[in-house]
Amino acid sequence: MPIVRQMLGTDALAMRLLNPLQPVFALCARWYVSLQFLRSGYLKVTSWDSTLYLFENEYHTPLLPPHVAAYAGAFGELFFPTMLVLGFMSRLSALGLFAVNAVAVISYKQVLLAEGSEAALGQHILWGTLILFLCIYGSGVLSIDYWLRRPSAVRI
Repeated sequence: MPIVRQMLGTDALAMRLLNPLQPVFALCARWYVSLQFLRSGYLKVTSWDSTLYLFENEYHTPLLPPHVAAYAGAFGELFFPTMLVLGFMSRLSALGLFAVNAVAVISYKQVLLAEGSEAALGQHILWGTLILFLCIYGSGVLSIDYWLRRPSAVRI
């Protein structure tokens, strides 16, 4: 039993050292994943003709006509990450971004699931994992959500 107590003590020490990093990790996760989608959204709106071409010919978005999907995709890739960077309505924004990520994989599955595209699919899995982390654990204390929900915050 002494070895177990020693291990538990070491784990408790690790917890005391690492727990203060949780807000920074949540902030970095929010910023990292948001940056990926903001870049893609920016590229969509600055190359709109190419975006429309891709949605008409390459992406196979379920349920939506190509032009509607292009607008929805650009909106989702700009709106949800912006909210997530700010930490405002983080869980809903993360859910929205998770949906955008899932639709991207589904719409481009002929490429992402092809042999040789494992790294590209891996990126979407990484982003999805980080987004789910934010959905479940929230955005942390370095967010607008936290400051609005503090007990001392003014209630509207």
